[in-house]
Amino acid sequence: MDRNRKWVPGFAAVLLTLLSHTTSALEVPLDPKVLEGLPQPPTITLQSPKDYIFDPRENIVIHCEAKGKPHPSFSWTRNGTHFDVEKDSKVLMKPGSGTLVIDISGEKAEAYEGTYQCTAHNEHGTAVSNNIVIRQSRSPLWSKERNEAIVVQMGVSLVLQCRPPAGLPPPVIFWMDNNFQRLPLDKRVSQALNGDLYFSNVLPEDTRNDYICYARFPHTQTIQQKQPISVTVLDNSPDGERRPSFMTPLGITSTKMVLRGETLELECIADGLPTPEISWQKDGGGELQSSRMSFYNFKKTLKVSDVNEADAGDYRCTATNKLGTAQHIIKVAVKAAPFWVSAPRNLILAPNETGILTCRVNGEPKPKITWFVNGVPIENAPEDHSRKVDDDTVILSYVQTGSSAVYQCNASNEFGYLLANAFVNVLAEAPRVLTPPNRVYQVITNNPALLHCASFGSPIPTITWFKDSQTSVKNGDPYVIHENGTLEIHVAQPLHSGKYTCIASNNLGIKENHVYLEVKEPTRILKQPEYKDVQRGMSAVFVCKVKHDPSLIPTVIWLKDNGELPDDERFDVDMDSLTIRDVTDEDEGTYTCIQNTTLDQDSASAMLTVVGNPDPPTDLELTDQTERSVQLTWTPGDEHNSPTQKFLIQYEDLLHQPGVWVNLTDAPGTSTTVQLSLSPYVYYSFRVLALNGVGYSQPSQPSSQYRTNPSAPDENPSDVQGVGTKPGNLVISWTPLTGFLANGPGLEYKVQWRQKDVDEDWSSKTVANVSQFVVSGTPTYVPYEIKVQALNDYGSGPEPEVVIGYSGEDLPLSAPDSVQVMVHNSTLAEVHWEPVSFQSVRGKLQGYKVYFRRIRGLHETEEDTEQQEQVLTFSGNRSEGRLPGLQPYSLYNLTIRVLNIKGEGPPSPSKKFETPEGVPGPPSFLNVVNPGLDSLTLEWGPPMNNNGRLAGYTLKYQPVNNTNELGPVKVINFLANETTITLSNLNSSMLYKFYMSAKTIKGSGPIITEEAFTAMDTMPPVGPAFGKVNTSMLEDGAVISWDYFGHHKNVYVEYVVENSKEDWKKELVNGSHWHMIKGLKPGTSYKVRVVARDPADPTVHSTDEVLVAVPAVPSRQVDIATQGWFIGLMCAIALLILVLLIVCFIKRNKGGKYPVKEKEDAHQDPEIQPMKEDDGTFGEYRSMESDTEDHKPLKGSRTPSNGTVRRDESDDSLVDYGEGGDGQFNEDGSFIGQYSGKKEKDTHEGNESSEAPSPVNAMNSFV
Repeated sequence: MDRNRKWVPGFAAVLLTLLSHTTSALEVPLDPKVLEGLPQPPTITLQSPKDYIFDPRENIVIHCEAKGKPHPSFSWTRNGTHFDVEKDSKVLMKPGSGTLVIDISGEKAEAYEGTYQCTAHNEHGTAVSNNIVIRQSRSPLWSKERNEAIVVQMGVSLVLQCRPPAGLPPPVIFWMDNNFQRLPLDKRVSQALNGDLYFSNVLPEDTRNDYICYARFPHTQTIQQKQPISVTVLDNSPDGERRPSFMTPLGITSTKMVLRGETLELECIADGLPTPEISWQKDGGGELQSSRMSFYNFKKTLKVSDVNEADAGDYRCTATNKLGTAQHIIKVAVKAAPFWVSAPRNLILAPNETGILTCRVNGEPKPKITWFVNGVPIENAPEDHSRKVDDDTVILSYVQTGSSAVYQCNASNEFGYLLANAFVNVLAEAPRVLTPPNRVYQVITNNPALLHCASFGSPIPTITWFKDSQTSVKNGDPYVIHENGTLEIHVAQPLHSGKYTCIASNNLGIKENHVYLEVKEPTRILKQPEYKDVQRGMSAVFVCKVKHDPSLIPTVIWLKDNGELPDDERFDVDMDSLTIRDVTDEDEGTYTCIQNTTLDQDSASAMLTVVGNPDPPTDLELTDQTERSVQLTWTPGDEHNSPTQKFLIQYEDLLHQPGVWVNLTDAPGTSTTVQLSLSPYVYYSFRVLALNGVGYSQPSQPSSQYRTNPSAPDENPSDVQGVGTKPGNLVISWTPLTGFLANGPGLEYKVQWRQKDVDEDWSSKTVANVSQFVVSGTPTYVPYEIKVQALNDYGSGPEPEVVIGYSGEDLPLSAPDSVQVMVHNSTLAEVHWEPVSFQSVRGKLQGYKVYFRRIRGLHETEEDTEQQEQVLTFSGNRSEGRLPGLQPYSLYNLTIRVLNIKGEGPPSPSKKFETPEGVPGPPSFLNVVNPGLDSLTLEWGPPMNNNGRLAGYTLKYQPVNNTNELGPVKVINFLANETTITLSNLNSSMLYKFYMSAKTIKGSGPIITEEAFTAMDTMPPVGPAFGKVNTSMLEDGAVISWDYFGHHKNVYVEYVVENSKEDWKKELVNGSHWHMIKGLKPGTSYKVRVVARDPADPTVHSTDEVLVAVPAVPSRQVDIATQGWFIGLMCAIALLILVLLIVCFIKRNKGGKYPVKEKEDAHQDPEIQPMKEDDGTFGEYRSMESDTEDHKPLKGSRTPSNGTVRRDESDDSLVDYGEGGDGQFNEDGSFIGQYSGKKEKDTHEGNESSEAPSPVNAMNSFV
């Protein structure tokens, strides 16, 4: 039964219901072509309101629009009888519509007042409109009346009645004076809902003669006024204060009825003196705080909008002043005109289906429900046994074609009525799929995917789904098939991508449609913008790097504070960054990066804080002033987003150093005051600088000047020294006091000195404006006691400290004695001497200088004049020292001098010594010349430094194979006069490493090395190293084979995607003439080449580039091996091959018989010869020419240059009858099928495929 409940408000919605199977929130766009040719009973789409008040100055337009198929015709009734539109020339019905236009110009508009109803009819039914009551708007004049002047005493209450004329609709009331100014209203003076003007108590200022009530009629936009009312307030006998009482409503209680959905208006206006305050309560409900409730007219009026049953009850208004209270209860009853609970909805039914129309309404009192069919009461309609009426329900059972109709439900009570049309359309239609074919849906991974299958048909089509045209999609994780046919994947994943087919079917036919789902990678911001603190004038860069699906192109949007970026050329937006140049304070804010694709987006934000130097402090003030201190206070400036770290206080001495600011002290960044210590006799002016993370502020404005009084110096000069600059003097120096430290005028210095450890008085001298004093006539280098004291006009400084100084030095008088040399080895000697006496130094001993020079080698006769004299200084009072870095087997000369600050003394007597022999230096060169197949010639030169008598040379050498492994070492010794050797019996094409050193009786010196190759075992071919390159395709790779004539050790197959800028990929294939490249991408073309390289040959040999196209994997594969025709064909081919083999075997037997086993033993295939192990070597490299056995290559070595294994011309075996090309290889690369290789052919046959055309290969090519 649920399946047959197909409710829609109109025909388009009917189709929607059909597409959705049952009621659904999913909306499917309808194809307008579906509407063509489908029958539809009439549906009213537009009608005028039930109560239509017209302006007599304009035409009357009564709307009635309807749709249906065929298009309906229209007719009208007026006051319950047929209204013949054609007979009234003033009435026009719009073409194709039921809308009436009545021209009332020159006519009495009252003639057209009445109740109208529109009827829309076609062959499938009749729909009717509401009863539309047409009334003319009215704005009558005020009845003539004479208003008596009102005279009242001050303090009494007063009501000025308005009583406007009854209009249609009712007028809007307001009070004004003769000047059209609204009268002021307040809690004392207020206008009631009926328009009367209430005074809770009158005052003398209420006296006036122009209280005028105005009525404005909305439809006609006219205003009528009442005659003015005169009010005079006397104060000769004013009314006294009184407790509140209600002027309206009267009595203790009153009643109010309101309809559900309307606005409830309650008012309470009270008199009293003083003016009462009004408050409201609902009994049992407490305070009135609903969002639907509001107060007006100074809380005298309570309005409740959209009233419902819960708003019924007792409302209590209370008037209060200082003398008491008054209360009034308004009993509110809520009634209701009929309202819909569930209106009947249109039905589309297939023949023999059952449907239900329901008309559920509510109201107070309960509405009465009446059913009509095509505008006729259902009890008067033709009898229909398939129809059953049960109060608010009509049940239609097993409907038949041609029983379409429009049903009307009328629900009414004393407060109004509701009328609804609902058609029942009986259709028989085959399914149609309305979703466009081959639509592509794109979603982001982990998001829901909705694949629509909007369909139409009657009966309602059943929807089934398939994935990739094979797999049936059932309800259940992860799929959900909605009632409207939409397939939903709650959490879409890449594996859900593919082709989906929806099939709509009913008993009249079947229809399918294909759609495609693409699940994309989400857009994610990998590197988010980061918080920035940027100085004004600098640049800020926000990085926003995104990862997205390759098929979706993102667009980047930058926002500032959730708005657009300023239109400023300083803002540069790139794909992954935002740069703000020359940052200003206005640039501060939150910047958001939004990366958008057509399917999703991601966003990230970061704050930009603009920092700057702080503003300078202000309002400097000096307090707590004393002779030696003062307190400085200031107000900090703006920090510009960087906290103040400290304050720097500077001063200017206007007396001694005007214009020079000196740092005085620091204060913490949180401080605004500091106590400053001051010096005497200074004219101070202070300023403050603030420091934050950016830097210092500008200085503040200087403080007021503060002067301190003079006094005696507090300290003496610093850095007092006594140093002799030449023999016989003593220079006493000091750092003078600054004007700031002088503490007063007349600054001088008292200089005192005397020789230390000598009993004599202090000598003194007072000087000014200098920083040194020279004492003459002193002994050479003796100690002095020195003092310097500061003086000014106000006294002397403290007692100065004594400083020790020395008079001037002179050159030493004597040289060291008893010089001895001890030679430790060929490069190190140790020297000893007798130190000079302290008196002969005549100054501060600095140390001793040792001068030594190599005279010649001991094997030489002439002096080496090019040798420079070397000097070593030994600080302090030393008597020995070491001489490193000497040259072996040499003669040296040595002298020593004593050293003071003034200079060096005389040299000691010279001392000669010899160094013993040492190991020689390396040979001056080592060259390899004339390389042969098995020999190399070496030449070398003697060492640059023999360091003794040369005894000979030692040569060591060893082979190096192509994996850089070193062979055994051989050693040869040579005499000193030998400088060349030819080494023979070497391996050809082999790299050798040589080590050469010279030797003396002390041993061998450092080695010199060299490397060289012996000559190639074969001459390189003339012409290219490679021949033809053949290729064959696999499903995910390719087999490459080639002819190779070169000698290179390293052969590679290199490949790269065509038109790609990537590097070539390289795979090593030594010792083979074919290679399989795996892992190639189907449907892609590659460039392939074979390259040979040799460490001994800089030349690189390469084949031409070959283009290889890897076949694409077909989307729908057919296993050909299971096809009947193919199995029959393969059996026929196998039978034919068997017959041919039998014939060949018979012919071979006729030509003579011999044991095949012996033939194979005599000519054993070289590929399966065992390795030689008699000499204990493994994998030794050997040339073919040097092979003394049978010139057959070792296992794993390259085949001859023609690419085949040589054999005698008389060789004869089953290989001559093989079907294949060059044989096949096992998975481990070993050669199999020795008898399946093809016979040697002419060179023009060498390009055939290396893959045998076997049935298995043929079948695999289809897989």
